[in-house]
Amino acid sequence: MTEIAHRYQGTAVPDLTFPPREGGYPKGHETREEILRAALRILIEEGYRAMSMRRIAAQCGMKLGNLTYHFPNREDLVQALLDAVITSYEIEFANIFHDPSTTPEQRLELYCELVLEDIRSKKTTRLFPELWALSNHDTFVFERVHDLYRRARAPLEDVIAEMRPDLAEPARHDIALFISASMEGLTVFAGYAKPFESRMQSLEAVAARAFLDVVRNFVAPADSA
Repeated sequence: MTEIAHRYQGTAVPDLTFPPREGGYPKGHETREEILRAALRILIEEGYRAMSMRRIAAQCGMKLGNLTYHFPNREDLVQALLDAVITSYEIEFANIFHDPSTTPEQRLELYCELVLEDIRSKKTTRLFPELWALSNHDTFVFERVHDLYRRARAPLEDVIAEMRPDLAEPARHDIALFISASMEGLTVFAGYAKPFESRMQSLEAVAARAFLDVVRNFVAPADSA
């Protein structure tokens, strides 16, 4: 990796990022945030099945009725939780892709480094595989997870377009999907407490070089035009 692409080693994406507080009572905003943090803790430590509304209320030391005042059902809570999760990534991605001092190639490297470093966190290693497994049997989770990853791929598609303006949109989409899937696949091998976690820095270098080569040299098949 180039020298600039070591910015994120040893750092982690914030677990949750909430929208600016506008109107309402500050205490209400704080309570909603406390609820979502508790839900995330349960999801990471115990899994989705344990993340019942009653369990979250108990974790927060509140009555179920107080919890449902803020989130009438678990679907509303999950939607807000995943929005807060992906917003953290979108902010980090924006910091990378809106940096005028870097080239598109450097931004791609930084993107890969950030994602792969984040995979080493306990939150990411446990949260996203849990959601993917649930999405096989739960339509609501399926739709939320795919929307989350669509939002995460959007800036990647933009930098691919900068590097390869000759490629049609479907081809750029395919490359972004391949890069995203390849990095996500490392979670089960080199994520938090996984067998090859200690090799992640080397894997980052392999991934960055491989993905740069893919973008530079990709020839779209006829049906991608």
